[in-house]
Amino acid sequence: MRKKLLLLFLVICLSFVSKKEKPFIEREGTITFFSYTPVENIQATSTAVQSVLESSTGEIRVQVLMRTFEFKKSLMYEHFNESYIESDLYPEAILQGKILDFDPNAKVQTRIVRGDFTLRGITKPLDVKVTITKEQNSYKIEGELEVKIKDHDIRVPRVLSANIAKKIQVSFNFQYELYEN
Repeated sequence: MRKKLLLLFLVICLSFVSKKEKPFIEREGTITFFSYTPVENIQATSTAVQSVLESSTGEIRVQVLMRTFEFKKSLMYEHFNESYIESDLYPEAILQGKILDFDPNAKVQTRIVRGDFTLRGITKPLDVKVTITKEQNSYKIEGELEVKIKDHDIRVPRVLSANIAKKIQVSFNFQYELYEN
């Protein structure tokens, strides 16, 4: 299933890429989210994030399978996937957008990615500030954002609502390499 989703993801991503120039891809990007709670902080990381960057246009697409997030406790993983995200119904989160004023030749630049972020089947517009570093034939993109749980209809039982943050802190780090057939 995971290999089929990867293949489908790459086909979709490559379809929006210009045929003149090869895209840059990331197959093992990192996304970490953190939620402070009075009872116990919640943190999870996925190192299986896939992304495509078209350097000539600044177009970017990021996809993460929700079940790839790793937690310190198995019960947190279970609650995250079954109760909050409902990963069987909504297996992935996707960001599709464009890096505004992207300069493919700049060594270091701070830019805004403007796009659409989809989580739990709900798509919202998103602007996120990123730092982009060019290293020979690769790009590193990193940044942080906040995701409001109400924006994506993440339901928290009333009994637990005091223990779950209303905004989740998300950080990401991607290292893109030139795609080779």
